[in-house]
Amino acid sequence: MLSKESIDVIVHSTHEAAVKIGGIGAVLEGLLSAQPYLKNVRRTILVGPLELSDRAALERLLAPSSGFCPLYWAERGILAVEPLAGALRSLEETFGVCIVYGRKRIGPAEHEVLLLDGSAADRGRVNVAKYRLWERFGLQSDRYEMVEDYDRYVRIAEPSYRALEAILGEDLGRRRKVLVAHEFMGVPLCLWAELERPGGFCRVYYAHEVPPVRVAVEGHPGHDTRFYNVLRLAQRESLTFAEVFGDQSHFYKYALLELAGDFDAIFAVGDLVVEELRFLGAQFATRAIDLVYNGISAPALSPAEKEHSRDKLRAYAKALLGVEPDLILSHVARLVPSKALWRDFRVLEALDEHLAEQGRKAVFFVLASSLATGRLAEDVRRMEREYGWPVQHRLGYPDLVGEEAELFSVVEEFNKRAAATRVVFVNQFGWDRERCGERMPADMSFADLRIGTDLEFGQSIYEPFGIAQLEPLPFGALCLVSSACGCVGFANRVATSMERNVVVADYISLPPELSICRWQDALQIGKERRELVEAKRAQEVAAIVARNLPKSASERAALLRAGHALAARMNWGHVVSEYMLPALVRALHS
Repeated sequence: MLSKESIDVIVHSTHEAAVKIGGIGAVLEGLLSAQPYLKNVRRTILVGPLELSDRAALERLLAPSSGFCPLYWAERGILAVEPLAGALRSLEETFGVCIVYGRKRIGPAEHEVLLLDGSAADRGRVNVAKYRLWERFGLQSDRYEMVEDYDRYVRIAEPSYRALEAILGEDLGRRRKVLVAHEFMGVPLCLWAELERPGGFCRVYYAHEVPPVRVAVEGHPGHDTRFYNVLRLAQRESLTFAEVFGDQSHFYKYALLELAGDFDAIFAVGDLVVEELRFLGAQFATRAIDLVYNGISAPALSPAEKEHSRDKLRAYAKALLGVEPDLILSHVARLVPSKALWRDFRVLEALDEHLAEQGRKAVFFVLASSLATGRLAEDVRRMEREYGWPVQHRLGYPDLVGEEAELFSVVEEFNKRAAATRVVFVNQFGWDRERCGERMPADMSFADLRIGTDLEFGQSIYEPFGIAQLEPLPFGALCLVSSACGCVGFANRVATSMERNVVVADYISLPPELSICRWQDALQIGKERRELVEAKRAQEVAAIVARNLPKSASERAALLRAGHALAARMNWGHVVSEYMLPALVRALHS
């Protein structure tokens, strides 16, 4: 795309500069390792916070698998980049921050990483910085003074920019420089760059979600069924989010998002995110918003490799339950409300009847944990030995904590009634014998779960894109997603027909008997009406899934070919060359 006019520098301002935490980390891994990106972007710098008191984060950063090599870390005596080290040391003393600078391998390339710990930042300088941000941009930091999630990024905005100036060197004067704010966390650095060097960077806001919308969807029992009907009916009357849901100026994420409306470009990861941004008000309603979907990997796989992973999962199911299933179902997700795991069981209840009629048995592995780091291996073995974890569970750490207890009660009730399906709830982070116990095959890995599954669930109520939902797609799995998932729009753009591999449960569109015409009526959609919609859609998609689930190795091979072909059109190289780079060219020349 840019063979004659490559981009000199892209700076990614993100809270996942140090280690991958969630979705943005997955996006960065995909973008920064894609060949079209590496071909057209000469230099990349990741900038973000680092909490030196967070031992777990430090362990992950310094683990060999992270690919990070520190070049400047005064606290540890690492000063391998003279004379840059002197400039960074001076900034640390001036601002009261700790700076770590190095290089990190991501895929086939190495990129620069700049990390700052601002927990002990000089409060006088921070207050002056906040005043200047208010004076120039109207950002009222005093309203969010006690919000650590806000203050963390404002504290390091100025020293991050000063360190960035030192690191860029001659590149600071180049014309094709891009500064990308990944979500609200990256906005303070972009604001400071504009304050110090107006027009010096092409500033991009990368919307991986719309925070006020997430709150509105998750915080009301009508969820996506309510919100998106309100949005579409209210927009017909040119109403804004604030006019329908109330003033949002109290919300720090909204305040930063509003300022990003003046950036040179705005990227949205999905079609619904574009609608959500426009609904916020005038600052986005008339702006050009570029769709830059998330990509998925599409490795080639033989039918024999698919069968090998599937056999491991069936063997594990037999070791746990005494029955070798015909089908493997799975859902890998964070245990948070947005993932809507209750919808899985609505579909399962209907699907179980179809499977019983067909004489087929299925095991559904739910891999979700309230603990981000999971359980200790020794605790897992003790639970397995004493009471048969993960088939059986007990309340309290190291077993069921938080939302896990409620989910397991649903699992138990379903297993009592189901005729053809059993659910196994694995509340652990990881998928191998070390992390999941002795009954798991010795050579099992997380890849086997993605490769070997026949059906992956992912019916979220709020999912701006949904990479995880489609991870098994290239391996021939059916992927059951909700109409709130942003990946649906991408799949529809590149596929002539995707029902065989991607099944969409539409919980947003209302059936005729529940239709409404006014946004005020849509606001009244609550749990009861949403559940009526869910019950109807669950029956519909269960019938589709039952019809499409493979019945033989040859049918699985056909799904593997179709899934890989679809995923190949959604890979990161396609995203960069067809969506991201053209959008950056437009922004740089506007």
